[in-house]
This record gives sequence, structure tokens and C-alpha cells, in this order.
Amino acid sequence: MIVGERKPLAEIAAMLAPFKKICVLGCGTCVTVCLSGGEKEAAETAAALSLLWQKEGKETEASTLTMLRQCEYEYIDDLAERLNEFDAVLSLACGVGVQTMTTRLQDKIVLPGLNTTFMGYPVEQGVWTENCLGCGNCVLDMTLGICPITRCSKSMLNGPCGGSQEGKCEISKDVDCAWQLIYDRLIKLDALERMETIQPPKDWSTSHHGGVRTTVREDVKLESSE
Repeated sequence: MIVGERKPLAEIAAMLAPFKKICVLGCGTCVTVCLSGGEKEAAETAAALSLLWQKEGKETEASTLTMLRQCEYEYIDDLAERLNEFDAVLSLACGVGVQTMTTRLQDKIVLPGLNTTFMGYPVEQGVWTENCLGCGNCVLDMTLGICPITRCSKSMLNGPCGGSQEGKCEISKDVDCAWQLIYDRLIKLDALERMETIQPPKDWSTSHHGGVRTTVREDVKLESSE
């Protein structure tokens, strides 16, 4: 899932200053799970903005809507007409959602209400941790499910490094050494021989390297009507 955090209220208010009628638009998937951009958070953000504007003597209005996914055109199209009522949309989706909304609604100003932080998972209530960089060349088969690219501070494919001490990374005693975790898992699953294979330097061309990455599946594309 994509994890995000709401921008500071003062920053949001500053970007909305030129507008009088605002829609705070929640997103019903990832950011709902991480409690930063769902229906509840949209209502809280709108209420906080309204209170701030009231104190400042401004007549700006904030309403709320929630879209199931702001990263898909079909859901955007369902609310497009209602969004035309507003001067600007404060999106509480991730950066992907904001940009998809902007692409689909060319005449609508869509502004980000969140800072997108990483792709990860919930460790416990209120705690999320990063575990994927989206590098485009997954090696989880090598380590049986622990990503050395994300979890290792140096993204090493052949570890551990010399800085690892007692299962902790040299950058902090609070950070587990990824290769210690990998070693322990391989021992548990009787697959330690996987560490004997020296991995070549990673091909980073599949990662973000200066251009937009696009995936095309010809087998599921719809035929053009043109």
C-alpha cells in the first residue's frame, strides 16, 4: 500500500488562499488504511480549515467528498460533474492520485493535501513501515521474502557489510540489519545455500532513472475504436 501523511494545516491553507469554494476529496483505498486521507480525515481537514478561516474572517467554504480510488479514470468520471462546483480540489490521495486527477480533469485545479512517503505495510495499529522501492526487478525469490534493496541501508545484494553488529545496522541500533533478517529466514527454511551465490551488480535501469516508467499489457488492452 502507499503510505502518506497530511501536510501541515498552515501549508494547506496557504495553497488554498486564492480560492473561495474548496472540495476536500478523500481517497478510499491506501490512504484510508493508513488513516491519512479517507472520508474521516477529509471531514477532519475540512473542519480544521473552516475553523481557521473563521478565525481569520475569511468566507472560504470547504466541503467534502470521497472517491474510491483517485488513481483510476472511471471513479474520477463518476464525480467529475460534482467537482465542477468547486474552485479547487484538495486531494487527500497519494501523489499518483493527484496527478491522475489532474490528467483527467484538465480544467480543474487539484492540489495535494498529503505528502506521499513510501510503499509499505501496517506493522501494528498506527505504525507503518517501508518495504518496497518499486525498483522494477524483484529479488524476493533470492531472499525468500525480505527485500535487501529496501531493508538494507546500502541496498546491498551481497551482504552483510562490515558495519553490521549483533544483528543491527551501523546507522542505528534501532535498525535491524536486513541481511541478518535474511540469514535468519534462510536458516529457518533450510535454504541458506541461497547466500552462497554471488549476485552481480543490480541493473538499475528498471528503476526510476530520469524518465516515466510505463507498463503495457497488450493482452488486456482494449482495441481502439479509431
